[in-house]
Amino acid sequence: LPLVLLLLGSALGPALGQGLGQTRFICTSVPLDGDVCAASALGTGSAEELKGTVLQLRETVLQQKETIMNQKETIRELTAKLGRCESQSVLELPGEGKGRKGFSKNTMGDLSRPAAAETLSQLGQTLQSLKTRLENLEQFSRMNSSSQTNNLKDILQNKIDDLEKQVLSRVNSLEEGKLSPRNESEERGKIESTLTSLHQRISDLEKGQKDNRPPDRFQLTFPLRTNYMYAKVKKSLPEMYAFSICMWIKSSASPGMGTPFSYAVPGQANELVLIEWGNNPMEILINDKVAKLPFAINDGKWHHICVTWTTRDGVWEAYQDGTQTGNGENLAPYHPIKPQGVLVLGQEQDTLGGGFDATQAFVGELAHFNVWDRKLSPGEVYGLATCSSKALAGNVIAWAEANIDIYGGATKWTFEACRQLN
Repeated sequence: LPLVLLLLGSALGPALGQGLGQTRFICTSVPLDGDVCAASALGTGSAEELKGTVLQLRETVLQQKETIMNQKETIRELTAKLGRCESQSVLELPGEGKGRKGFSKNTMGDLSRPAAAETLSQLGQTLQSLKTRLENLEQFSRMNSSSQTNNLKDILQNKIDDLEKQVLSRVNSLEEGKLSPRNESEERGKIESTLTSLHQRISDLEKGQKDNRPPDRFQLTFPLRTNYMYAKVKKSLPEMYAFSICMWIKSSASPGMGTPFSYAVPGQANELVLIEWGNNPMEILINDKVAKLPFAINDGKWHHICVTWTTRDGVWEAYQDGTQTGNGENLAPYHPIKPQGVLVLGQEQDTLGGGFDATQAFVGELAHFNVWDRKLSPGEVYGLATCSSKALAGNVIAWAEANIDIYGGATKWTFEACRQLN
């Protein structure tokens, strides 16, 4: 006997199943010459009730079909927007390792005018960093009068100029909506390729330059506020009942230059930290106790700073450019600095050796980071700030390239502040 599938089971197909969830279908056997309505009435009630049910289900199916069509249209729109977003991913700095985060992008629709301006700003910082490195190479070439180096410098300078024009043209086109997603992707690829090549050429020149400079004549540069650019001092600190920490520093970051260094130990991430965060003044933290330091150094110029401290009464002193600018006491009194920790330059640690927050990252340049396990005299600090030939190196941490590992794109080049002073 043929089987008649009631309630439109076979006629409605998959759409009914999607729209009605756990709907049950009733099958009833009917003789070849039998009455379908009469047979169905035996199992489901009157023919009128069955007809009403069928009409109601048919209406439901039509509504489900309309919903599905709307959803398909929404999916098409979202797919198109996603394609545009992917094509508008902005540049990553060349030479970065796996996991490097890109700059922010508009994730729903075309790149907005503020986002385009931000793109230009970030690219401008990258280009400025490369320009500064090139200027250092130019100074090096003048000292060594190498025609080959001069030729390379000229080629790189021309490449930077061309790249700046490309970036400006690209951002203007973005703002005016002239670039299609495909063209935008092609333009981005060209600029990324040029930046990568430029970065590699400068890095190769710097490697050659490095072999001809003293081990302490270098500086670290952190061009962007990230949670992955940092340097790590290979050596930990010993237990200390006093210290002097001095460095050269240059930054114009606002608000706050971030964290020049942080020292964390097991169980205490803020064992020893120097930080300028947000609109707060620069602070020194020892075992989570805080003293505000009277520094004014985020003017884009090189400054020499020193902080000294002794555990007895927690007495501290702050020096800027060789002159004492502040002092105090009761900063973590009778708490020795604990040993066996991790000393990081450029990031604030929330966990031992990690937990970095981009909002607290240092932006700028840093050099001659030295640590002593005693309080330096005012004369010794002045000698450091004036680049005296008799200036001491730290007896706990001495500034040398062999003592520093760099990560995430922070760069090294020749330190020039003392050359400018002498």
